[in-house]
This record gives sequence, structure tokens and C-alpha cells, in this order.
Amino acid sequence: MRLERSAPAGPGRLPVLWLLPLQTALMVGVGLMVTGPLADQWPVAAEDGISRSLAAHRGGPATSFSEWLSLLAGTQSITALTALAVAAMLVFSRGRRLREAVFLAGAVAAQSAVFLLVTLVVERSRPHVPPLDSAPPTSSFPSGHVGASVALFGGLAVLAALRARGERPWLRQALVAALLLIPLLVAFSRVYRGMHHPSDVVGGLLNGSCTLLVMTHALLLPARPRPLAHAAFGADPAERLPSARPARHDGAPRRAVVVRHPHGCGAELAERVRDILRRHGYAGQVWTETTAEHAAGGLAQRIAEEDTALVVVCGGDGTVRACADLLAGTGIPLAVAPCGTGNLLARNLQLPADPAAALEAALSGETARIDVGRVRGDGFGSARFTVMAGAGFDAAMVGDASERVKERLGWAAYVLSAVRHLGDPRMRLSIRLDGGPVRERRARMVVIGNVGSLQGGLPLLPDARPDSGRLEVVLLDPRGARGWLAAAGHLTARMLPGRAVPGPGPGGEYGTVAGGALEYFSAVRVDIRFARPQPRELDGDGIGTGTRLSAQVEPGALRIWLPPRTPHTPGEQGRTAAADPAAHPVGG
Repeated sequence: MRLERSAPAGPGRLPVLWLLPLQTALMVGVGLMVTGPLADQWPVAAEDGISRSLAAHRGGPATSFSEWLSLLAGTQSITALTALAVAAMLVFSRGRRLREAVFLAGAVAAQSAVFLLVTLVVERSRPHVPPLDSAPPTSSFPSGHVGASVALFGGLAVLAALRARGERPWLRQALVAALLLIPLLVAFSRVYRGMHHPSDVVGGLLNGSCTLLVMTHALLLPARPRPLAHAAFGADPAERLPSARPARHDGAPRRAVVVRHPHGCGAELAERVRDILRRHGYAGQVWTETTAEHAAGGLAQRIAEEDTALVVVCGGDGTVRACADLLAGTGIPLAVAPCGTGNLLARNLQLPADPAAALEAALSGETARIDVGRVRGDGFGSARFTVMAGAGFDAAMVGDASERVKERLGWAAYVLSAVRHLGDPRMRLSIRLDGGPVRERRARMVVIGNVGSLQGGLPLLPDARPDSGRLEVVLLDPRGARGWLAAAGHLTARMLPGRAVPGPGPGGEYGTVAGGALEYFSAVRVDIRFARPQPRELDGDGIGTGTRLSAQVEPGALRIWLPPRTPHTPGEQGRTAAADPAAHPVGG
């Protein structure tokens, strides 16, 4: 049996590592549930009886075997075995297995980091039985021994399953099964020896498994082929508008208006933006800063004063949305230097994460037309969005995340806010698609999307494309912990290569998935009414509570600069943005 050489995982895979804070929040939430409202409920309430029963029947080979397993999963053993496995992979492959070595070491380290963070928040005493080992000064939840054994031995099982090749596949299958059996035996040994409650070892298994899922997706799975820098969306270019003309550098002075968020775009970044604009022929530059009252700064006045060849947004999704609201239908192109908390539009358009690099790449490419959504509701007139509009859980989450925490933690601040709203009541709502029949539903969250991916590439709306001429809708309605896990598992599985996205049925309805936790729709116009006022949001900014939210797509309303296209490779079914002749503004 030999290890097959790995195909490199593209750079787009690494941002999935930001799912680790979400994993931490999930583990904290589970721990707080186990030590709080579930403590007096079955099966948690029955755990003391299990511990006492096992303690009463200790003795013989079982005690010796459990001691060996606990030593095997101890900190010193796990550290030594991980170092040995990493060294062996690097030495025997002569450095060619670096990615696999990083995967294994990273999985063990990441699991340990999440474990330590969770124990700082969740406090749980050890079982009330005589322990056979000395107890470390950490919370009983989750089990660190079990989590570490999943990360190491489960990680080796993943490598054997994905990389090992040979003429006897049964040998590989037997090895994988044996490696996966070790964490289960460690879990039993920790309960048997009185060191953990059963739910503690389940938490350890969950923590280690989530870590392996994130690290596998980040480092081992090959990236999906993306034939164009902005080819994650759109239709066949032959069915869209003619090709856009690339940027011209004929020496004629051109005027750019730069909208700057003062917190996201510091002095150093602002200077880099100025240099990039000058190199691309925008000698005339007018800068305006955003304020709490004016999310687009003085953009409206600036574009009314004089002909404007370009608007650059140095900010996050909220600033982009406010500027897009003014630019939609004008034909003035927009370029984004993403420096906000989420930067979801930039992520979905596959712009580089670095703001200056994103601007440089975009201005080296061409303009394309993308859709925007226009929303109306009680309490506000109308507004446009480029990413998503929503109500319920997600709106409460973004509304409850403080600006101070967002500045320090970035989008992880939303994760902390989300944990506080996991127990919010479900909404009663009615939804109508394109003037069709009214559907009555209950849900915790409704999201209407122009694009589909969240941070880390999580595909909340897998069929959303910003030039499809349609809006995609998802209702999230998980029932209890099992429902949340089913929804999370379904969305995470969508990130794996080769997962097909089904098309909508009659009336724009896809149906429910993940045991009813998720329901999808597709429409040009979406009208939603809530039985009670609900929090609502646009592109991460709260717009107040209300009982109505209506959205309609405005196809191709916004011109935007995107990085250069890369050539198609034979057989690829890439989708492209709607190319746009710069001389023909939308509606002209």
C-alpha cells in the first residue's frame, strides 16, 4: 500500500479554516445546553447512574486495557505520536507529503485550541465516582483525550482513505476501520475510569470530527475547477451580452470617486488605493468618507457634480450596498476594495481578500453586469441590496453584534451573537412567489439572496448567481439540536466537490432538505408577511422590525469591475458574468 500524491488544494480552500470559530461557538453552545437546560432531562440526567454502574463493575483486564487507552490518548502520547507521524511522512516522501503533514499536525493543534477555549466557558464537574486517574484542572466537558484521539487517529484514517492506494483495497479498509475504532475505545475508557460523563466523550467525538471535516476540506480535497476569475455565476456567455471592452489607457484624464469607510480603510490602504488608481489612468480623484448618517458618504453629490468614470468603494458590504443603491441603472461602474467585516459580495465575486490586490485585479480586468435586489417593507421606503436580505435569526444575529466586537474579531463576532439567539422562537409567515399562491410556513430565519455563499464558502443558497435574473430564497427551520446539526451537515456537504445543485420545480419551489430544516425557492419577486414584527436586515445592516418584506430582482442593473478572465479548459461548464459593453449603460 502506498500514498498517492495529492492534487494541490486551491487557495480558495484555506478560508474555510475560519469555520473553526463557528465550531468553537457550536461546542460552547452544546456544553451550555448540557450543563444548563438539559442537565435534568433524559439522557443527561441518567449519566450519573451509568458512571456508578461502571464503577461498581471495575476490575480484571478491562481496567488494565482502559488504563492503556487513556495513556495512549494522553497529551504526551498524542504529541509524540503526531510528531512521529509527521516526521515519517516528510522523511519517507522526501517532502512531497507536506500538505498531509500539515493536515495532521493542524488537526491535532486546532482540536486542542477549540477544546481549551470551550473549557474556559463551560464549567462541568467530574462524575461523582472514584476516579482511576488524576483529574486535570479543566472542565469535564468536552473530553480532551477523546477529541485528541479523533484528531490523530481519525486524521490518519482520513489520509489512508483519501491517499493510500494499492492492489489490496481490503487492507486499506481494515486499516481505516481500526484507526476509527481507537477513539471509540478511548471514549469508553474515559467513562469507565470515572473521568468523564458520557455526554463529555460525545462532545469530544463531535469536536474532533468537526476539526477533521474543516481541515480535510481546507487542505486535502481538490478545489473545484473555476474556469474564470468570476465564473462561479452567470450563464453561458453566448447567451448573454457581447464581451466587455477592457480598460483603456489612452492618456485621457478620468475621474474616480472613492467612498471610504474610515474604520475599514486606514491611511496606508488609502495611499495604496490612490497609487493603483493613478496607474490605471484615474488622475482625477475625489474622496468622500462614510458616516453613521450617510453610509455612502457624499457619493450622490459627487456623481451629480461632474462626469464620473469610476466609483471605488473601500469598505464592507454595507458601504457597497449603499453605493450600489445609488449607482444601479446609471451605468457608472463600481470597483470594490473589500475591507469590512464580511465582504460577502467580494467573496462571491472571487475577488482577492486583500483590498488593494482586489482593486488591482478588478481594474486589470473588465466590467460586467450583475443583478441587484430591490426591497420594500413597512417602516422604510425602498432600498437595494447586492448580497442578501433576511428576517428572523440572521437579522437578530447581525443586529446584536456590536461594532466594537466586530472591529476586534471580524465576522467571528457574528458567531458569538448567533449563539445568543439559538433559542429565539420560530416565526409564522406567509410567502408568495411571482404573484402565485400564498404558502403558510413556520421558520426561524428567511433569507433572500442575490449571491449564495457565506464566510468560508458555506453555500447557504447554492443556486444563487448574481446575474441569473432571479432571487433565491431559503427558509431555515431546524427543530432542536438534531435539526441544527442536520442543517449544518447539509450545508457543509454542499462544499464537497461533485455535489449537484437541483433546479427549481413548478412555481419556483425546490422543496425541503435536511429533514425539513431547510426549504428552498426561486423567484423574480418574493413577498413575505410575518404574523408578528420581526428583525430584518440588508447586506448585514439592520433595517428595523416589521411585518412585511418584499424583494424584486433588477437584472443587470449594476456595472462592476471584475478580474481578467482565464481561458476555458475543454469540457468545463463554467458560468460567466453578463459581459457589458461599456458604452451601453443599463436601460439605455
